Amino acid sequence: MTFLLNYINHLRLEEILFNLLSKCLSLVLLLIFFALIKRVANTFLEKAIFKSLSLSRQSQARKNTLTKLIHNLINYLLYFLLFYWVLSLLNIPVSSLLAGAGIAGVAIGLGAQGFLSDVVNGFFILFENQFEVGDTVNIATIDGNISSVGIRTTQVRGFDGTLHFIPNRNITVVSNKSRGNMRALIEIPLYSTTDLEKVNQIIEEVNKKELPNYPQIVDKPTILGPQITPNGQFSYKVAIFTENGQQVSIYHTFYQKYQDALLKEGIALPTSNTLPTSNTLQSTPK
Repeated sequence: MTFLLNYINHLRLEEILFNLLSKCLSLVLLLIFFALIKRVANTFLEKAIFKSLSLSRQSQARKNTLTKLIHNLINYLLYFLLFYWVLSLLNIPVSSLLAGAGIAGVAIGLGAQGFLSDVVNGFFILFENQFEVGDTVNIATIDGNISSVGIRTTQVRGFDGTLHFIPNRNITVVSNKSRGNMRALIEIPLYSTTDLEKVNQIIEEVNKKELPNYPQIVDKPTILGPQITPNGQFSYKVAIFTENGQQVSIYHTFYQKYQDALLKEGIALPTSNTLPTSNTLQSTPK
């Protein structure tokens, strides 16, 4: 019993209690200071950065994505600083912890290089606005519509309905077909002996008659005239620029109208190579 009393007397309970109360008070003040800093940071973001984004000409989806991304980055930074301050206040050797974390981080980083590459590339995809949800794109030989844009992966819904998950590190070249007007390149196969002047006159008449019925056509069709296709077929080409997403419908509609008008006027057409090919619909900004 005497030994226990002597041990308690040597503990300096008053000093321990004082230090404990002092650290508790410091922690409370630190949390209050942190709350003020976080509120000031959020106010600055709302009045400066977020307001600038709201006035920009970007889509609402992109504005929301960038707003959430910036907000999360600021919060991560503030909570990291809070964690560092708490450890320092409790006299925990932060430098030793950081050294150990650094060694562990190197080991983890070597096994997560792909993940980090996905995240970094995903950030630049969002920052540069390379594409948005709903855009028609070609990525890594995959054609389809953007279904989801994430920090690690991008989801593309193929035209056959397949949902492709593409790691962002594999996205090196993006062909976005939803920016600017689209071109429908119509190739009408002809015989080499066809009266080209008459063909031109018929096509002009079709354009004059039908264009007012299709407001999705953004410019007067360009008659490129007779040309030889790569497979040696003699053809007559017409380029029509349309609003994005309307090029396929306009292609088939006017191909049929041109063909019907030519046949009606007695212009003989070859029976082969009359179907449209995949390279006749192209994205061409105007």
